[in-house]
Amino acid sequence: MTTSVSTYTVFQGYQRLASGTLPEVTPVYKDALKATTADAVLIFDDQTGRSIDIDLRHTDRSLPIHNSLNVNDGAAVAVQSEAAHEPHEPVSRGRGRPKLGVIAREVTLLPRHWEWLSAQPGGASVALRKLVESARLGSANRDARRHAQERAYHFMLALGGDLPGYEEATRALFAGDLTALEQHIAGWPDDVRLHALKLAATA
Repeated sequence: MTTSVSTYTVFQGYQRLASGTLPEVTPVYKDALKATTADAVLIFDDQTGRSIDIDLRHTDRSLPIHNSLNVNDGAAVAVQSEAAHEPHEPVSRGRGRPKLGVIAREVTLLPRHWEWLSAQPGGASVALRKLVESARLGSANRDARRHAQERAYHFMLALGGDLPGYEEATRALFAGDLTALEQHIAGWPDDVRLHALKLAATA
């Protein structure tokens, strides 16, 4: 599952109520909280699969907050205000080329590694950047698969932890066997099953 816009999904019990951007799903979330029902109302971040809390006191912005934080009245506004008025220290420019956002870090290698890097066109820095970029691109598919597994797992744990076949479904998820995953959750409520499969997909 790929998306360029952060999306969220609201569940009441095992029923999916809405999916979309935070401003789109917040009214549905608020109405569900007011309903007289024993079913829990949860809003999930589709990028992580985790349930989140939102600050309903700022309904025009619907600010997401971490579950572990205790936000006091006006805290979000106060932080924003302080940041806006914080003085910026002057930036002094030295001689030479601009750094272009490059951050110096320490790298420990054996002497033969440094000798090889120094012999490459452009020197050690250029060679290292090429090696890292090549490794990053080569692992893109693997990283995407791991991210999909993690977000599906967090969602399944929240809503499917007590459903039949959960343990088997989790093992199939991390084994990368989506066919087996679908089989193990075939008996789950439709909305939960379909959303779990959507989060588990990498494309």
